[in-house]
Amino acid sequence: MQTIAVLGAGSWGTAIAVHLGRQGHRVHLWARDPRLVTDIQARRANAVYLPDVTLPASVTVTDALAPALDGIDIVVNAIPSHGCRTVMRAAAPHLRSHATIVSATKGLEPESLLRMSEVIGQTLGEARPVVVLSGPSFASEVAQQLPTVLVAASTSGPASELVQSEFRGPALRLYVSGDVVGVEIGGAMKNVIAIAAGVVEGLGLGHNALAALITRGLAEITRLACAAGGHRETTAGLSGLGDLVLTCTGTLSRNRHVGIELARGRQLADVVAGMKMVAEGVNTTRAALALGEKYGVELPIATQMAAVLDGRSDVRSAVEALMVRPQRTEVEVR
Repeated sequence: MQTIAVLGAGSWGTAIAVHLGRQGHRVHLWARDPRLVTDIQARRANAVYLPDVTLPASVTVTDALAPALDGIDIVVNAIPSHGCRTVMRAAAPHLRSHATIVSATKGLEPESLLRMSEVIGQTLGEARPVVVLSGPSFASEVAQQLPTVLVAASTSGPASELVQSEFRGPALRLYVSGDVVGVEIGGAMKNVIAIAAGVVEGLGLGHNALAALITRGLAEITRLACAAGGHRETTAGLSGLGDLVLTCTGTLSRNRHVGIELARGRQLADVVAGMKMVAEGVNTTRAALALGEKYGVELPIATQMAAVLDGRSDVRSAVEALMVRPQRTEVEVR
């Protein structure tokens, strides 16, 4: 059994730590907030993010990076995208030279437009193996040991196979992939489409509209992923279509919740302020548009969601703008 460090004690980081602990691994769960650490230690549960889940005895919680990373060969980064670079820089001096980094964050860095594996590589060195963990997965369901299937993607075959082997469990199955770009673009972009799905739900536009949105959203994700160097087949898999369907339809989806609340007339700042967890799609929308511009890819759904999030449009005008766009053939000629 391994000793594995998980950086980030939000819902996803806590769920991963709980899962790994149940598989017999020793886990160091790191949180930056000492008060949260003290509370988790006392309760043996994360009252803020996963209150009904008891941490296994093999999971220790700390706010000190050095002891959390001492002698560790597998490190999971579950920090929200906007904090990834800062935490990786702080962790760098304490990491073993051969440690495998598992990126469990779905998003794009707003300023650089880099994917999370690129941020990690830029911060820690390109030679270090990085494995992207993605796919349809609500943290609470993983923590409740409900069946979940994910993708471990890396340019290093041995690294992805290591994660596949060490993370598997009776309720968690993993497939490996070499398409890091496609997996990460799918994981990031689905949050943008999920905000739009929430708008559809909040406005009561019906199942027809939601099905169309998911389908055209997938087309949008695929265009961007392929332009960035990913593969079309990847976006049709777990980290693309699978994650998209879950996030657009699941009641636990944070990004879908944002869209629903916007459709009810609430201001974005108020919606975000009332959420305990980060809705990655809010920041990813603008970054995705900039990335689309870089690659010359049209992203109509993301464009309208950006206008809504920025206050330049209302939700009904955004839907109308999508419906009155010039009609075209469905399948694009490559």
